[in-house]
Amino acid sequence: MRPYRIGFGLAQAIGRIPARIWTVGLHGQELEIVSADVKNQPFFASMNHPDSAAISEKASAHSPAEAEASDAVRAALAVTLRGCEELLPRADWVRKLQRSEATGTPLRIKFGMDPTAPDLHLGHTVVLNKMRQLQDLGHRVIPLIGDFTTMIGDPSGRNSTRPALTREQIESNAKTYFEQVGLVIKLDNAEVRWNSEWSDPLGARGIIGLASRYTVARMMERDDFTKRYKAGTAISVHEFLYPLMQGYDSVALKSDLELGGTDQKFNLLMGRHLQEEYGQEPQCILTMPLLEGLDGVDKMSKSKNNTIGITEPANTMFAKVLSISDELMWRWYTLLSFRAESEIADLKAQVLGGRNPKEVKVMLAREITERFHGASAADAAEQDFANRARGGIPDVIPEVSLAGAPLGIAALLKAAGLAPSASEANRLIEGGGVRVDGSVISDKALKLPAGTFVVQVGKRKFARVSLS
Repeated sequence: MRPYRIGFGLAQAIGRIPARIWTVGLHGQELEIVSADVKNQPFFASMNHPDSAAISEKASAHSPAEAEASDAVRAALAVTLRGCEELLPRADWVRKLQRSEATGTPLRIKFGMDPTAPDLHLGHTVVLNKMRQLQDLGHRVIPLIGDFTTMIGDPSGRNSTRPALTREQIESNAKTYFEQVGLVIKLDNAEVRWNSEWSDPLGARGIIGLASRYTVARMMERDDFTKRYKAGTAISVHEFLYPLMQGYDSVALKSDLELGGTDQKFNLLMGRHLQEEYGQEPQCILTMPLLEGLDGVDKMSKSKNNTIGITEPANTMFAKVLSISDELMWRWYTLLSFRAESEIADLKAQVLGGRNPKEVKVMLAREITERFHGASAADAAEQDFANRARGGIPDVIPEVSLAGAPLGIAALLKAAGLAPSASEANRLIEGGGVRVDGSVISDKALKLPAGTFVVQVGKRKFARVSLS
């Protein structure tokens, strides 16, 4: 077998992770990866997880192995199951946990991310939160940047071919991913990888060999492919490669568990299939639900304008969390909070007993804001929100200089960035949502003379406008 030595080409170019050299051997149609990773510490060393004292109902025994499992294994299972949609196969995961406890060897947990956009929102962090919970138990988490698969384009949930990104676009997006992912998981204790490491050297011969391990009939069982085929919508051959390459990532990484959203189930199961094809113990899969956005109806998505970006200003983040419904709050507690389930259940009981749900929502807003901005920023955001609720003006607001006095109020709102258009500005005025120096504006024909004014739209938008 002829060895090839490859480095972290793209990773080094971006300069985000240390250069480690891996020996990659091409043997027939297979790719073998040998690493020199140091041995990890036994992963049950930190079993003082807040949920370990009261094991979830979900973790009650479902198999003889579970019934005989130690308290530590059952507690780890409870952490795994919290908020999840499916854990498959559950019995296999229990056995992996038991083996890890017996040998002191951490399990390898993989989550792939295609850098299709530069920013992450809270919906993306649902799976990242689960990774952090498992990382805190001592597992080896592997954030995988899909720089190779992004050039194919994930067909999951698509009714048309997804446009492929260029290498330059992928590199640009990836630069921000590490900073944002590092706000949730501990990157200094994670194994950050890029799937181009093994996908690029696989080559045409290797990809053809990989494709021979799955049938077109099985591929067409995928729901989105079936719908597109019946509708007469084109399906490009390269789209069949996406689940194959994502599945092959699991072979290369020898993963024990792969995480993903519910829309990724087909791709995750592909990893199990290919690991068996390559003679490996198949991974388990853990799917997490898609987080509902601010509207409480649709999944969080930029296209739906119902997101909270994890890099949004602390004040905005805090206020947006407080804007969700009381019902949605409990869903967010389960999927976004790191509080113990027993503590969340106690908060629910307090609300049912008469406690104001807004107080509990403030706790959630503080926790999320502190996670991404720090404690002092969360304190300031809470104070800012309270000040606005009393009709006060934030300490720091944007300064805008405009010319053209006297200027119509609708044109001013648009020029100051407080309304997307003059027509929307007029709608806001009609609804009583516009104030100038604290006074509600009802006259759409109002023209402001030269001077400086504090202009407010709704509860959260302010600007100090200097008009000349």
